[in-house]
Amino acid sequence: MEIFSDLLKFTLIDLIDVFLVALLLYYVYKLVKGTVAINIFIGIVIIYIIWKITEAIHMQLLSNILGGFISVGMFALIVVFQQELRKFLLMIGSTNFNKNGQLFKQLKFLKTETNDLSNSIVETVIAACTKMAATHTGALIVFERNNNLDFLARTGDEMNITVTQPIIESIFFKNSPLHDGAIIISKNIIKATRVILPVNNDKNLPQRFGLRHRAAVGVCEKTDALALVVSEETGQISYFKNGEFVSYDDLTDLITMIKDDLI
Repeated sequence: MEIFSDLLKFTLIDLIDVFLVALLLYYVYKLVKGTVAINIFIGIVIIYIIWKITEAIHMQLLSNILGGFISVGMFALIVVFQQELRKFLLMIGSTNFNKNGQLFKQLKFLKTETNDLSNSIVETVIAACTKMAATHTGALIVFERNNNLDFLARTGDEMNITVTQPIIESIFFKNSPLHDGAIIISKNIIKATRVILPVNNDKNLPQRFGLRHRAAVGVCEKTDALALVVSEETGQISYFKNGEFVSYDDLTDLITMIKDDLI
């Protein structure tokens, strides 16, 4: 009876509390999804649940041990999840509360309409990459997602150009003054060209990865952006997400993956 009486006392504040916790877990899961850190995250959640269960049933010794592990382990988590914490703080800090409700636009599970615009843009970009790959024209393309990339756009030439296949090909044409550096695409707009990206200096990366590839890894490590690289040497199209190279079967598979990641 006491349990039912507690349930009846569930207030609006409790509802907001549950919603905010769910929102926090959603953001954390989205940051670590598809990375090695997801296994660590799941392990921590399991340990926390067990700790709360042992507390509830008054298993004092085990509860104290797990509680001590949770409290001391927080310092270790800061080290383990350094990149993920950076992305999380950047995501929160880059949220624009005043511009067209950007905070709620980042909550993609609340969206009711499909992103048809990004679908057509992805196909356009891949078509341009395929054409450039055939001629071994190097290219580095960054898709902006939740994290605002204006701080990177300012390192290059800020633009406001609608994405089309001829435009992308002309930007990366070898004799074009804009071909050096990366371009940043936000929705259906090329927001900047000749962008200087942070370069990953990890010596464990495959030797076939050149400077463009390392820059793609760097921007995907520090933000939630997606990156495409067309190799000038091999003509291969590479896809990067969460600071890692993502393999794909064919171009149709690649298009589907990017569309899903942009939703």
